[in-house]
Amino acid sequence: MQTNINATRMELLLLRRRVALAVRGHRLLSEKRDEISRQLIQISKQLGSLRKEIESRLIEASRRFVMARAIMEPENVKSAMEVAGRKFSLALSFANIMSVKVPKFAGQSEGEIINYGFWSTSGELDIALKRLEKVFDRLIELAEKEKQAQLLADELQKTRRRVNVLEHVVIPEMQQTIRFIYDKLAEVERDNISRLMKITEMIRSI
Repeated sequence: MQTNINATRMELLLLRRRVALAVRGHRLLSEKRDEISRQLIQISKQLGSLRKEIESRLIEASRRFVMARAIMEPENVKSAMEVAGRKFSLALSFANIMSVKVPKFAGQSEGEIINYGFWSTSGELDIALKRLEKVFDRLIELAEKEKQAQLLADELQKTRRRVNVLEHVVIPEMQQTIRFIYDKLAEVERDNISRLMKITEMIRSI
C-alpha cells in the first residue's frame, strides 16, 4: 500500500471506481481463461486421436515401401522416386479464438502422385504412395491443431498471470488503501466532533 495517499473523500471515490473496474476485468479475464482451457482440452482430445490415426497410416505406408524395396531393384526405386509427380501448395489463413490469432492451413495439390512407368515398379510402391497421399491432409490438420494448441497455451499462461495479479495483488492493495482512507476519514470525523463538543461546552459555560 502506498504511504503517500491523500486521505480524502475524492480519493476514496476514485479508488472505489478503480476497484469496481478491476473486479470487472478480473471476471472477464477469468471467463477468458476458462474458455481457453475448454478450447485447449477439446483440441488436445482431437490431437490424441489424430496422432494415433496418422501414426497407424504412416506405419502401413512404410511397410509397403519396405516391401516394394525388397521386390524392386534399387536403381528402379530411385528412378521412380525422381520422377516429378504431384505439386503441392499450402494456403494460410487465420481465425480468432478468444482474441488469439490462430492459423488455418489448407493444402492445394495438382497432378498425380504416380507418374512413373509400371514395367519396372511394384504394385507395393503404388500402394505406399497412395497411402501417403491419403495421410497428407491429416498431417496438415495435425500441424494446424498443434500450432493452435501452442498459441492458446501461451495465451492461457498470460491470462492466468493477469488474473492472479488482479486477484492477489492489485485488488487487495486497493481494498487495503480504501480501508486506510476510510479509517483516516473516520478519525478526522471523530476529531471534528470532539472539537465541536468542546466548543459547545465552552459556549455554554460562558
